[in-house]
Amino acid sequence: MEMEAAASSPLSLQENQTPQISSPKPLKKSFVASLMEAAALRTLSFKEDTYFISHLKNSEKRALQELKDKLMSAHGPDSMWGIPLLGNADERADVILLKFLRARDFKVQDSLTMLLKCLGWRKEFGADVVLEEELGFKELEGVVAYMHGYDREGHPLKKFLRWRVQVLERGIKLLQFKPGGVNSIIQVTDLKDMPKRELREASNHILSLFQDNYPEMVARKIFVNVPWYFSLLYSVFSPFLTQRTKSKFVISKEGNAAETLYKFIRPEDIPIQYGGLSRPNDKLNGPPKPASEFTVKGGEKVNIQIEGIEAGATITWDIVVGGWELEYSAEYVPNAEGSYTVAVEKQRRVAADEEAIHNSYIAGEAGKLVLSVDNTASRKRKVAAYRYIVRKSAASII
Repeated sequence: MEMEAAASSPLSLQENQTPQISSPKPLKKSFVASLMEAAALRTLSFKEDTYFISHLKNSEKRALQELKDKLMSAHGPDSMWGIPLLGNADERADVILLKFLRARDFKVQDSLTMLLKCLGWRKEFGADVVLEEELGFKELEGVVAYMHGYDREGHPLKKFLRWRVQVLERGIKLLQFKPGGVNSIIQVTDLKDMPKRELREASNHILSLFQDNYPEMVARKIFVNVPWYFSLLYSVFSPFLTQRTKSKFVISKEGNAAETLYKFIRPEDIPIQYGGLSRPNDKLNGPPKPASEFTVKGGEKVNIQIEGIEAGATITWDIVVGGWELEYSAEYVPNAEGSYTVAVEKQRRVAADEEAIHNSYIAGEAGKLVLSVDNTASRKRKVAAYRYIVRKSAASII
């Protein structure tokens, strides 16, 4: 999910100037619009554990030691994700055991029961070797697909579930399992155009399997493009979920994906189809260049001015506004008096489903690039992001 391709000619990078963002006074929002924005994402009660032993209460420290003792007595040494659970002073093992304790409110016997069931399931399911399997779902990676019994290619649901476990196990491989480190992941599920029956089938299997065998591995479970009937289905499987699991859920209605995802994920790591800046092949070009975020209020026009561009330099930019439906343009304004402004991209209305704009311009003379997003025809607030890089020409650095 990274971008910026290597240049084919010798170029040097110019320090990015701090762009100026200006906008006229916006129109006053309606009270109803303000309420809808406030309700788009509820405040979550879930707070992720730091896993520092020193942060635990005395009762929690005792529960951790008791769980270790009971595991040794009832089961003996074992490992999970390649980490010995009863290793001597292994903080990685403590992180895993604390996840099971946290999932059962530090009730030691309940935590032990859950842990033993999970160890049994991993052996029966073959979770430790699932990463090595070719399950035939490569076409689904990076997109979302749902199926009832069989998918479009005839894969049975059981095989699809193995693939979902494989994806999760791959994410867990990236976790650090250390106090204060990255110890959980964010899952995003797109429910757009998903029939009610298929949603129920997939949800029942996957949510149950993940809750029982991957405690505290998911920091947030974000559902985007949620259909109107999701609340009815949620009421069916909700009683089978713990309150702590439900506290991690984030529900975003259809067409509101970008605004929701921006609260948890940086724009450069969000796929372009969800209002971010990450393109499928970007990861081939090294780490992503961080993006700058801004908000376009209802009734507002925002001008982003990127100054200090030298003659002969190439400026490349990406810009996106969640749910566009506004006017966009780009122009180059030379510094020299009497020079003409260049319409790099003529003003046009950007459709709601358009992805991030990626473009570049070679400056014929020193000046600035002005990116404009005009939301004056709407009262809806929109999240947005942009990034850019300026490369001097080879001639200018000789």
